[in-house]
Amino acid sequence: QRGKTGKGSHIDVSMLEALSEWMGFPLYYAYDGAPPPQRSGASHATIYPYGPFAAGDGGTVMLGLQNEREWKIFCDKVLLQPELAADPRFDANAKRSENRSALKALILEAFAKLTAAEVVGRLDDAQIANARVNTMAELWAHPQLAARGRLQTIGSPAGELNALLPPGANNSYSYRMDPVPAVGEHTEAILRELGRSEDAIAQWRAAKAI
Repeated sequence: QRGKTGKGSHIDVSMLEALSEWMGFPLYYAYDGAPPPQRSGASHATIYPYGPFAAGDGGTVMLGLQNEREWKIFCDKVLLQPELAADPRFDANAKRSENRSALKALILEAFAKLTAAEVVGRLDDAQIANARVNTMAELWAHPQLAARGRLQTIGSPAGELNALLPPGANNSYSYRMDPVPAVGEHTEAILRELGRSEDAIAQWRAAKAI
């Protein structure tokens, strides 16, 4: 904008809005209670345990251990199995990563007795980085998206729908959010822009090519 008008603008963007934009593909698949696509995984390639773990209530908690000190605290205060810290299969990150299937089973067994909130509580008490993973439905209903006015109603051939505004509130313009077009709604206009004649367009229409 500064390059075109000589004036810049202030952009107010939150981390939640940016992450919601990144989740746009599965988020729109899960619109209005529709089933989301299958998760592809979010575990770290070389650090373990680091990634999502299921709790007993069906919730999922994201956690990450950064060093051996946190591993010992994790065993003691989160898993309540302090002896696990010295297990020769898991007493170094390289070993934990190599034996992640066995360690994952032990973690899931411990977490199965807890709700996601209880897991988060233990991780917080141990000062281990964590976050509860929202479902697609929970993200659609996130109070911060509503509070910041990030949802806008748009038209579509199926009726009115909620849509996410692009992340960031710009103080010099509003985002353009047109209705979702019907199939073929703009075909003739696009063909005219490409220089096709009215006769050619009519012939294609008659031949049901468009």
